[in-house]
Parts: sequence; structure tokens; C-alpha cells
Amino acid sequence: MSKVLKLKCVKCGREYNESEIFYTCRDCGIDGILDVVLDYERIRKELTREYLKNNKDYSLWRYLPAIPLEETGGIQPLQVGWTPLYNIKSLSKETGLSSFFLKDDSRNPTASLKDRASAVGVAKAIELGRTVMCAASTGNAASSLSGFAAVAGIKTYIFVPETAPEAKVTQLLIYGSNVFLVKGTYDEAVELCFKAAEEFGWYNRSCAINPYLVEGKKIISYEICEQLGWKAPDIAVVAVGDGCTIGGVWKGFKECYELGLIDKFPKIVGVQAANSNPVTRAFNKNTYEFEYRVPETLADSISVGIPRNGIKALNALHESGGYMVDVSDEEILTAMKILAQKTGVFGEPAGVTSFAGIMKMKELGLLKGDEKVVSIVSGSGLKDIKSAMKAAGKANHVEPDLEDLKRIVHV
Repeated sequence: MSKVLKLKCVKCGREYNESEIFYTCRDCGIDGILDVVLDYERIRKELTREYLKNNKDYSLWRYLPAIPLEETGGIQPLQVGWTPLYNIKSLSKETGLSSFFLKDDSRNPTASLKDRASAVGVAKAIELGRTVMCAASTGNAASSLSGFAAVAGIKTYIFVPETAPEAKVTQLLIYGSNVFLVKGTYDEAVELCFKAAEEFGWYNRSCAINPYLVEGKKIISYEICEQLGWKAPDIAVVAVGDGCTIGGVWKGFKECYELGLIDKFPKIVGVQAANSNPVTRAFNKNTYEFEYRVPETLADSISVGIPRNGIKALNALHESGGYMVDVSDEEILTAMKILAQKTGVFGEPAGVTSFAGIMKMKELGLLKGDEKVVSIVSGSGLKDIKSAMKAAGKANHVEPDLEDLKRIVHV
């Protein structure tokens, strides 16, 4: 029997059998993102603390009973998941917290959290007998797909805005993807990708419409709970773009509770760049309608005009009793520098946006200080060197001469 009971539209609630539909609700169209509803009664019998205690597979696949795959032949050998959760003591001044944890997902194979989704997406494609995949991305999701698809021998077509950082585009090319630099925004790249997938029959990796990708992202919450000794954090802070990651994080925590692995829910706080904040605006207006504005932020991975998974993002906030916080690009650059210099974790702009949000939460008086808070670093700073250079400052030029060095070094 399948682990999947049904696919349910998050907008209208219509339900489907797993075999009758691939992507979105037939009634709601592109807005009708589907949620994978699993047989938790069955999973609860297998995925227990005792099962995990005896499980030596420290990767995403450690939690395979909760991942909707019926076959394991599509699982690739790349090590994904079980990334470190650091107990950070050096940032109490910046955060005002006595218990602050940093989940470093830049340690995944292609250096971003998106590897969790791609690992499941590629395995699902192979299970379905698909040999060609596509994705639209600001960079990380695409490079992640490219890496996993390369190992699996799957052909890929990738659509990214032509403004995507060079390092991310280079990743796509080195993995052998067919890359299209779209002369437009991320939202326009998404539209072209969706049309191409429909026209050519490619399997679409996009979290915006493919319900199985969130099933990989949710596992980060399983890891956090286990790494904290099966004690859920009080607050989990997540950078928000399309809404896929925050939706996945919340689903993971909900499932841990449903399976009896934790005894409480954390509050979910989303963070957006101030000039790319459609989820914040919708949340503050208490609406599920998203107003389009051209996004402007150096945090390319969360630069979106319309959040393709915005309903799941808003559900995570409302159901958990959380809220949204906005940060400026300047605050993001500051966060990059502080995090690197005080923890050794070098995140890209979107990767440190959650930490920038925690500093903003402190500034706004939203933290008491005694909460256990987890921040997720979703991508490596090496993916966007231009932004890192803005944050880091400049090196000193010196002649190969000690006296010239003394001119700069004051001991």
C-alpha cells in the first residue's frame, strides 16, 4: 500500500488520489497547490524514537518512512541532510538570546537546503519513469536539481533570470544542464518553465507546483527535533521567498508532533527582504491574495514578486501562531558579516536572512530572551561572491617588504 492517502488542495480542499494528478488542483489551477497527506497511523508504527536510535544512516533518508517514495531505486548516493545544528553562544549580544541554535544547510552537496527537495524530486521522477526534468529558479534550486540529476543520468532544462549570480549559473553548466538565461524576472522565468514543461512533457521540479518537493524540505525539522533531543524549539525562523521552505519546515514539525516524536509545536517566524515581501504584506492584511510588485533585493534566492507557494507559507504562520518580519538589504549584509566572523558560518544573502530577522526581532522587542530559537542558514556565501564582497570590505595592498607591512600593522 502507498504511504500517500491523498493529495489535497490547500486552497479549496478538493482531494485527489495520488495516481490521478501530478501537479496542481484542477479547480484552482496554478493557485491550487497540493499537499501530500500521508498515512500517519502506518508511519507511526515504523518511525519511532527506537527505530531512529538504531538507525546508522545519518542523512535525509534516515526518515524514509515519512517520505512518499514507494521505491528506493531512485535515491542517489550524494550525502544530503543531517547537517550540523550549532549551539551558538557567541551571539547573545546580537540576538538577546541565551539559547540560540544555527542549522547550517550550506553543508549539503550543492551547498544549499534545496538539495533536500531535489533528492526527493529526482527519486520520484525515476519512480515515475521520467527521464527529463526542468526547473525555474533564482539559482539554488536549479543547481541542486542539476547536481542530483547528473548523478541519476536525467537530462535537465533550467530557466533562471539572466541576473542570477555567476557562481550559481556556473554550477548549472558544470553539472551539464541545458541553461536558459531568461531576459526578465524570476517570475517570468517560472512562467516560461511551466509552459515548456507542459509543451514538451518534462517533469517539473518546481516546488511551486510539484507537491513532492516539500516532502524533502520538511525533513530539516525532523533533524532539528532529533538533534535537540526530541525537544521542539520555541521559535523557528525561516527566510521566505516562494514560501516552499517555510511550508516544508512547518509540515516537518507538524508531522513530528503527529508521530509522537515531540510534545509541542514551535512558533514559525518568516523573514523577507523589505523590497521583496509579498508574504509579509498579505499576512499583515490578513488576506490570502498576493499583490505583485517588482522585487528588489540582493538576496536573489528570495527575490519574488508573487510567492508560488504563498498559501502554504501563510498557513504555517497562522497555524503556528507566528508572524513575518522584514529586513533591509543593508541588514542582510550586516548579518552575513557578523555570522561569518562570530560563528565561522558563511551564508549567502538569503541564507543569512533568517539571522538578520532575529536581530530585527530583538530590535523590535519581539523576543523575551529565554526562548529556544533556531535559525536556518539555507545556502553558502560562495554562491554569491559579489554580495559577500560588499559585506566583507577590502583587503590591504602591501609591498613584499617588512617596513611597508609595519606601515599598516600597528602592534
